[in-house]
Amino acid sequence: MTLITLGPAGTFSHDLACMMDTDIILVPTIGRVFTEVLQTGISGLVPLENSEAGGVTATMDGLMQHPVYISEERYLPIHHTLASHTTLDKISVIFAHPQSHEQCSRFIDDLGIPVIHTESNAASALALKDRPGSGAILSQTLADSRGIPVLAGNIENNPDNITRFIVIRREPFSNEHPEKCSIIVDPGENRAGLLYDLLSPFKETGVNLTRIESRPSKRCMGNYVFFIDLQCEGEWKEAIDRIGKITRVKHLGCYHLTGENPCR
Repeated sequence: MTLITLGPAGTFSHDLACMMDTDIILVPTIGRVFTEVLQTGISGLVPLENSEAGGVTATMDGLMQHPVYISEERYLPIHHTLASHTTLDKISVIFAHPQSHEQCSRFIDDLGIPVIHTESNAASALALKDRPGSGAILSQTLADSRGIPVLAGNIENNPDNITRFIVIRREPFSNEHPEKCSIIVDPGENRAGLLYDLLSPFKETGVNLTRIESRPSKRCMGNYVFFIDLQCEGEWKEAIDRIGKITRVKHLGCYHLTGENPCR
């Protein structure tokens, strides 16, 4: 098995892919993971949501824009460090991925040091190398592999910080007895009672929702799509069919839960 995931080496995506005992192809952005999956047919591994910072916008946009399917999900505990070749009092700027920044916001805010966002934690390490007097938010593994001294460890807001990853494929994944299903609901309108109409079928068919998150449709201000994850219980197929009769539904896939969510 081969997986395409976010590089360079040392990202959390790369760390998880290494744990999955697979060949790995590294690409520079999450958006590139989606395009490579479509062009090559090789599966991709991308972060979908974090317990502290919420949905990963690049992944959510990729799921909206590209005809890909989810085949499994995995969870990875996330811990961050502040690393630098200088002392804390001499750091003038910190490089951080936006998700890492948000997950460590309390620590960074207390420092009062400006932050420059990067495409990945590994990119933060590269940026630090080229700018004296800078620091970076990195994993312990990445800091050690690049020989960058760690000034502070476990700086995340929540010690139980976790990121949910998904494996995406070009073709639908067939699963006879799935445990979870993901869809995107695109109403294309804004009216009184809309959300009630969209959610009522789940309640009436005994289906539990494990996640619902809105994202701008990018068509116009105030127009949103909804990302919904649901447990495959009750009359879940009927619920999705009923929603499909009143609005647009994009099926992202139904799958088994691979790996355990430590928060359960």
